[in-house]
Amino acid sequence: MTPATPERTRVWPWYAMGIAGVVTFVVAMAVPQDAIQGQLSRILYVHVPGAWLAYLAFVITMVASAMYLWRSTLVWDRLAASSAEVGVYFTGLTLVLGMIWGKPTWGVWWTWDARLTLTAIMFFVYLGYLALRRTTDDIEARAKRSAILGVLAVVQIPLVHFSVVWWRSLHQAPTLLKPERPDMDGEMVIALLVSVAMFTLLYVAMMVKRMELANLEEQLLRAEQSDAGPVAGDAVTAPNLGGDS
Repeated sequence: MTPATPERTRVWPWYAMGIAGVVTFVVAMAVPQDAIQGQLSRILYVHVPGAWLAYLAFVITMVASAMYLWRSTLVWDRLAASSAEVGVYFTGLTLVLGMIWGKPTWGVWWTWDARLTLTAIMFFVYLGYLALRRTTDDIEARAKRSAILGVLAVVQIPLVHFSVVWWRSLHQAPTLLKPERPDMDGEMVIALLVSVAMFTLLYVAMMVKRMELANLEEQLLRAEQSDAGPVAGDAVTAPNLGGDS
């Protein structure tokens, strides 16, 4: 028998994640604090990039899902699923950081504000997307079902982002992605943009590692479903009842 060739794993994403984390921390601590919010404003340099990363991840999920429905190539399904998983993580991080910011600012951990509520709904919809993928071991059926949801679910992003513009909201208006010029000090804008860039690098690095894992998971699932391996019970023989040696 020929030994299996080990899958190639990349090391650079780990370094990229570390660099992104360190640079974000340094930038967030080096920039002057807000005149009103004080040290609490430093959450902004993780909270906003976290929200941006969720948007980016779910848009990639939508594009990859559409490509799978068009081409039926499983690499697009792996990309969609991996991006959705990363997006769910950063949506959860965004919600938690928002609650930490909201308690001293609004006096409550949670309020049924439009932005908060819609973000929570988006979080649970994509958790549902990940749960849907676990309802069957049929790779093609799983890919098709989740691809349909991956395309439809992206409509939540404009609702979440512009909810503070369309409805009355406690949440502040968009900081960068808005029609007019950002109403922030230039130094803070630069720091925020650097943080967004570092989180984008973090997304790319995480996706590289998650795609490697997705490929291994798919290979394992195919091996479990393959008929080429031995069948349980093949080595069991009937007992000799005739007494012959």
